[in-house]
Amino acid sequence: MAQSSTMLPTPGSFSSAGSSSVQPGHGLDIEGVTHRFGEVTVLNQIHLQVEPGEFVALLGPSGCGKTTLLRLVAGFLTPTVGHIRIDGQRVEHIPTHKRNVGIVFQNYALFPHMTVFDNIAYGLRAQKAPASKVRSRVQEMLELVQLEQMGDRYPNELSGGQQQRIALARALAVKPRILLLDEPFSALDKNLRLDMQIEVKRLLTEQGITTLFVTHDQEEALSMADRIAVISHGIVQQFDTPTTIYDRPATLFVSQFVGTTNLIPGTLVQQDNRGCVVALTDGTQMELAVVPDLPLNSPVQLAIRPENLRLSPNPSAGAIAVTVDICLPLGASTIYEVRTASGLKMKVTQPRGAGGAALPTRTPLYLTLTSTEACSVFPIDDSAGE
Repeated sequence: MAQSSTMLPTPGSFSSAGSSSVQPGHGLDIEGVTHRFGEVTVLNQIHLQVEPGEFVALLGPSGCGKTTLLRLVAGFLTPTVGHIRIDGQRVEHIPTHKRNVGIVFQNYALFPHMTVFDNIAYGLRAQKAPASKVRSRVQEMLELVQLEQMGDRYPNELSGGQQQRIALARALAVKPRILLLDEPFSALDKNLRLDMQIEVKRLLTEQGITTLFVTHDQEEALSMADRIAVISHGIVQQFDTPTTIYDRPATLFVSQFVGTTNLIPGTLVQQDNRGCVVALTDGTQMELAVVPDLPLNSPVQLAIRPENLRLSPNPSAGAIAVTVDICLPLGASTIYEVRTASGLKMKVTQPRGAGGAALPTRTPLYLTLTSTEACSVFPIDDSAGE
């Protein structure tokens, strides 16, 4: 069922035409929210504090609960347990149309029988804004999304990227306290998707709008968000900046879901407050500047990003003997799949360099870390998020 991508505004929220001042963002607090559908717990004790003007991505696989959380904030659902606050005010029992929350849906949900102008004006007219205010605000929004000449067109006369911008303009026209984006880029092709990600990020940053963004695309979350909440099976696995989530994943699930990672089994044989030593199954001992805080002799897995590994023809302390199986040139970098004597396969990404030739397959080499900090150590039975 098609839904409007605009929630109704609070009285007096309209600005005059041409106003370009950035409005202060609004805070969003999700406090201990649990939601159940019958006997099924979809969200379990969600705690998120979104700062005013912050762009937060809800990232996770299909069915993890991220869209349910968005619908709770919008007011389409009421949490079974917990509170949702906007600017400190509890809103879980306030009707959707009184929350002043803007939404852009995955399919944009534009009204096909209305012109672009009327689509953007919909929420303004629902609040009985004066006609002059409606005209000036709609024109301001068309200028904001750089579609000033499209007001008389209908949605089916627009490209996918243009429809998305009109849906965004409609959501922003009523000056929402919180903007919710439900996978708005999924229907776009790759090149247009990147262009629109940049454009939307620019617009929202300029406007200072607090945004909650649902996606299952890790690259989208890493590139656009100020912070990311990684969700699995209704539980927030980690809530932090994109850099921290990528470089310091809190769980094995986060390490595997965000980016590409190699898993190497071993045993924790030494540990102090400066780091640890992990013995691999082939007898190699790797000294790491990582403190996993696990019992000695625990079976563990090293999680290492492909770009944090280097191939060398020379053996060294802690190096793993491997053979190159596959080489994939990829512009400025080259991806190798290598294999240990025990059959463990790993991916390695190396910068190619100008005119550099790729390593031939079946080449015996040694694999080392770029840094003793460039990995994570997890218990081998860490099933968080699985």
